[in-house]
Amino acid sequence: MKILTGNDLRTGAVIWWTGEGWSLHVEDATDVGDRGEAILTEETGARRVNGGVVIDGSMTPEGPRPAHIKDRIRALGPTVRPDLTLKPADPNAGSWVI
Repeated sequence: MKILTGNDLRTGAVIWWTGEGWSLHVEDATDVGDRGEAILTEETGARRVNGGVVIDGSMTPEGPRPAHIKDRIRALGPTVRPDLTLKPADPNAGSWVI
């Protein structure tokens, strides 16, 4: 599985490609297969994402998860303080499609 991540150009927030736009939540990410670079070229050119990369991921019962620890930390937050991790079910955590 290949998923896209980058940073929102306006806020700097870590974002994930949903197939139709960008989300703050890795659970919304979709498998882009071999289309990742083409999507990133278009999205970067349209100034919707900065520093976008195609990364390896896998599907879990909780949804897509990055394969590499660095990207899991980007997706889910610090590994030593569970109280600081992202909580996608929290309505105050924010979610949008750009």
